[in-house]
Amino acid sequence: MKKILSLVMVSVLGGAITLGAYKAFIEKEQKIVVTESKPVSSFIPTNYKTTNTNFTAENIDFTSAAEKTVHAVVHVKNVTTSTGQPTLQDLFMGRVPQRKQMGSGSGVIISPDGYIITNNHVIDGSEKLSVTLNNNKTYEATIVGTDSKTDIALLKIESDSDLPYTTFGNSDSVKIGEWVLAVGNPFNLTSTVTAGIISAKSRDLSGQSNQSFLQTDAAVNPGNSGGALVNKNGELVGINTAITSQTGSYIGYSFAVPSNIARKVIEDIMEFGNVQNGILGVRGGSLNSASAEKLGVGETEGFYVDDVDEDTGADAAGIQSGDIIKKIDNINIKKFSDLRGYLDTKRPNDVVNVSLLRNGVQKYVSVTLLKNNTLTLPNIGIIKNAKAKDLRDFKVKKGVKITRLAGGYDRYLRSEGVNEGDIITTINNIEVNSVEEVQEIIKNRDPYQPLSVIIVNKKGEVNRYGLR
Repeated sequence: MKKILSLVMVSVLGGAITLGAYKAFIEKEQKIVVTESKPVSSFIPTNYKTTNTNFTAENIDFTSAAEKTVHAVVHVKNVTTSTGQPTLQDLFMGRVPQRKQMGSGSGVIISPDGYIITNNHVIDGSEKLSVTLNNNKTYEATIVGTDSKTDIALLKIESDSDLPYTTFGNSDSVKIGEWVLAVGNPFNLTSTVTAGIISAKSRDLSGQSNQSFLQTDAAVNPGNSGGALVNKNGELVGINTAITSQTGSYIGYSFAVPSNIARKVIEDIMEFGNVQNGILGVRGGSLNSASAEKLGVGETEGFYVDDVDEDTGADAAGIQSGDIIKKIDNINIKKFSDLRGYLDTKRPNDVVNVSLLRNGVQKYVSVTLLKNNTLTLPNIGIIKNAKAKDLRDFKVKKGVKITRLAGGYDRYLRSEGVNEGDIITTINNIEVNSVEEVQEIIKNRDPYQPLSVIIVNKKGEVNRYGLR
């Protein structure tokens, strides 16, 4: 009987403790949860009223721009062969393991007869290319031409009927803050459209002032390369090309080749088979506070001319060292990438109007752009076509002229009596008479073999040098 009573007392006591704990803790926590479920002040509710026109896009017809573009953007698939890591058995048998790899990107149809623009890196090294349209039709594609410098390539597909295509817009006229759409095939997801604004213009990602990208915050990811960046009218203003990311995926910045550059590249490829570059003929750099103070000038924006190359349009027009280029045609020049980007849209014999400052006085000159007749020769420096007078002075019949020594062997060559103005007559046992001939030799040379050159100096001495 006592045992039963003890059990009852323990049960009652346990129930009381449980009930008390429930009232003291659990029931109280439930009240706190209900209280915290109310909206907090840090969240901004959606507002459908037009109260701030600075942040609204309701007047822009994104659907129209997307409809114009999405059918003209294609999925590009690229089959390449890569060399794998050899096993011991491969080494024993003398085999080189190879495997097929599939890459993908995007492209933009620019004509009803099937010309497609994309990035060079999308199709680089391809053995087989296929293009899939938005209607799921797939075509084999051929490469018409490429330009690695601007990362632009031109493809062609054959279709029995006219294809949807997009038209070019003027990338020089786009403004920072202007709405744009990026259309492509990220992660093999076809026909993807993202929206953003132009964040900046004339961006140089290389740090060598040889690029001029449009920057946008429209989401671009792997697979978007070669796709379209269009304005609110559905006009092509850029070819999506690159992102900057520590993860390999989009983090808020993406970059596109401006359409004016891309258009000029493909027109050159179609007409000439290669890209025709018109050069101004100046060397120098961008101005900022530090460089302005060092140079003793009062301008912090513009392109400062350090030197003018002889026999160029700038030389003929009278541009001088110390001039500050502020504008070309209607394009403001604040930094070198502004200048580089605009000149990339021009060809030899085009005339540009240059506005510059010389000792604080504004001047205007017209410059005829010329074909680039210079070339960077590995380990030596910059060479150019020699004039007849140069050849007569050095008593040689053929050769190219060294205009600047630069590279790994410039000090050694100077110690050997080689200087700017000397003539290179032979490279790898082949006589040369133009930079085009030198370029062909360099293109076909064995990179593991030393570069053999014969140089005639001002003293008339003829010497052969082997440069690795």
